[in-house]
Amino acid sequence: MSSQAQVIKTRLPSPPPALPDLLATVHAAVQELKAKDVVEIDVRGKSSVSDYLVIASGTSTRHVKSIADEVVKFAKKLDVMPLGVEGEREAEWVLVDLGDVIVHIMLPRVREFYALERLWTVGDQPPSDVETADESQL
Repeated sequence: MSSQAQVIKTRLPSPPPALPDLLATVHAAVQELKAKDVVEIDVRGKSSVSDYLVIASGTSTRHVKSIADEVVKFAKKLDVMPLGVEGEREAEWVLVDLGDVIVHIMLPRVREFYALERLWTVGDQPPSDVETADESQL
């Protein structure tokens, strides 16, 4: 008893919205539903998959799912259909792929465990003052 795979039709508008407009729309969506601790990470040059990650926290699984639904709804206003939405069933971590921007909405404990901010920002910080002082003495 096999069933046919469901085909999800996605498309990007031609031309796609400007990246600042897409980011502004994502931020408006997560703010609309009061997402917590919203962080935007520029991953250009680090990833060929996307230009930006937006990471936010929800207070419950229902809140996480609602924020993700709001991101999809706001993106549709720009004529952008998500390339994928993952994790809606459990709703502890929902990923919304909008192409140039990938949105992660997580429960705080899941966000702390996976620490995406640390993963994607390693090496971004300038050297500490101690290292700079040691180098100037050489």
